[in-house]
Amino acid sequence: MEYLILGFFTGLSLILVIGPQNIFVIEQGLKKQHIFLVCFICSISDLILIFLGIFLFHYFIQYFNSIIELIFNILLVIFLIHFIYSKIKSFNFKANFNSEVLHFSKFNIFLKTLGFTYLNPHVYSDTVFFLGNFSKNLILSQKIFFGAGASIASFIFFFIIGYLSKHLSHYAQSEIVWKVINIFIICFMSLLTVFVILETIN
Repeated sequence: MEYLILGFFTGLSLILVIGPQNIFVIEQGLKKQHIFLVCFICSISDLILIFLGIFLFHYFIQYFNSIIELIFNILLVIFLIHFIYSKIKSFNFKANFNSEVLHFSKFNIFLKTLGFTYLNPHVYSDTVFFLGNFSKNLILSQKIFFGAGASIASFIFFFIIGYLSKHLSHYAQSEIVWKVINIFIICFMSLLTVFVILETIN
């Protein structure tokens, strides 16, 4: 159960970043257009990519030596430091979700959601690389719980911002709220960075 919780908070920390995909989900919520479809595609895509990353790294650990593991750990630490630095820089971020309401067909929204999801390089670094790398030393059952926790976080997050975007857009434009969110993410990711460094040293 602790790995389910760990996966949940790790996945939540990664997804709590305002990017093109999240803004698109929020905009569709504000427009009240195909909200369930958009949230479902984003959530299922995260689930697929999370477990793809977990099992890819599970395969790597079985067939490659400790040098490869050391390289992945170093890359992971570099990624984490860059991620934390980017969050520190975004302290004064203020989102603006005001946009002209236009109606799009379900198929058009389907293609747009796929584009915002699979053409976004950050989705691969967060799900496949980070979560897969972080879980590489867990046993198979722990990996499954970890992936399930991260996937649950994605489902909850996307459906919340989709269906409550009218309220969230108001708070999202509050600089104080985003500073509190960023502080939580920075602290949590800093602890993960220390954990990976200690694991690499040992």
